[in-house]
Amino acid sequence: MKNEFQIDRLDRKILSILTKDARIPFLEVARECNISGAAVHQRVQRLVRLGIISGSQFRIDPKKIGYKTCAFVGIFLDNAALFNNVSEKLINIPEITQCHYITGQYAMFVEVYTRDNEHLRVVLADKIQSIKGVSRTETFISLDVLFERQLPVIDD
Repeated sequence: MKNEFQIDRLDRKILSILTKDARIPFLEVARECNISGAAVHQRVQRLVRLGIISGSQFRIDPKKIGYKTCAFVGIFLDNAALFNNVSEKLINIPEITQCHYITGQYAMFVEVYTRDNEHLRVVLADKIQSIKGVSRTETFISLDVLFERQLPVIDD
């Protein structure tokens, strides 16, 4: 399979190291890759420019800041043409952490974090279901996250 971004084995090794620990100093990455720190910096900047790497953020544990309920909501639309309008409204709901445009029975699938089930009810009824174009929703409450990970960087 042709790599459309033209990344080589060294780029993949750097990505593999960074996905395990994004806070690792470039000099440590350089030592592990047998290149200079400047070379690591240049390659990382190139990967950022290509859009292969984006952002650098800390992950917050929702439960530790009071958001104990995680739910996934399938959203049905009245009409597919309303997708843009609905997505513009959903992005303004802070409890929604991910929104996917999907195939299958739903038009959209969102991940929602709320303080408790009552807060979830309010988000569903007053925020999501009140958007013009949303015909109905189907909600799945997550009981626990078994694992979460980055996609592994593998040599072809």
